[in-house]
Amino acid sequence: MTMSRETVLFLPGLMCDRAVWEPQIAALCARYECLVADYGVADSLTAMAQSALEVAPRRFSLAGHSMGGRVALEVMRNAAQRVRRLALLDTGHQARPEAKAGEAEAAKRFRLLDIARSQGMRAMGREWVQGMVHPERLQDEALIESILAMIERKTPAVFAAQIRALLARPSADAVLRAIRCPTLIVCGRQDRWSPLARHEEMAEMVVRSHLAVVEDSGHMVTLERPGPVTAALERWLASD
Repeated sequence: MTMSRETVLFLPGLMCDRAVWEPQIAALCARYECLVADYGVADSLTAMAQSALEVAPRRFSLAGHSMGGRVALEVMRNAAQRVRRLALLDTGHQARPEAKAGEAEAAKRFRLLDIARSQGMRAMGREWVQGMVHPERLQDEALIESILAMIERKTPAVFAAQIRALLARPSADAVLRAIRCPTLIVCGRQDRWSPLARHEEMAEMVVRSHLAVVEDSGHMVTLERPGPVTAALERWLASD
């Protein structure tokens, strides 16, 4: 009798798609069933989590990057019993700050949306990517082109929906403290958008967590340093 392969469900981040996970999928697909969620025009993390659950089998391992990590935490909030293992990469757990800090975040996001609408997705991506990768990788034409091409496959309408979802994000502190499955937390050492200190906080909240720091990497860790990320995921998938 043929044994079915374990499924890994990958959740992309803001304006990302399967390409952000492609190095890891290429390494893992011979041994695991690799699925990638597509959120469509969902404009809440809850709706994104529901769309991901609809394509997943009864039990699966779950990996989320950036906004995808936020979606993964909503999956855990609503269907933790279905998740065998959890991996959170370059993400966060806090709600949007109140008052001026929260207003500043919204203004920054909507300014990028204005660029996307007036100048196009690629123009927005060129500005957005400046803070998303390790400074030394900005001259890596292949890397930057892969990110810009991914962003260009999305539309301003999708961008607006995902911004709304992120601005309305809830705190996931209680979710993290309730997690009991093996959990991998990954962060690029030079991630300026989701800094290492935030991941250290998350690791302290999760009982069965392991924190892996990827050296010489910014926020786009799966593409910037695919080898160390894939190795960490392979160790995670071998855990019980």
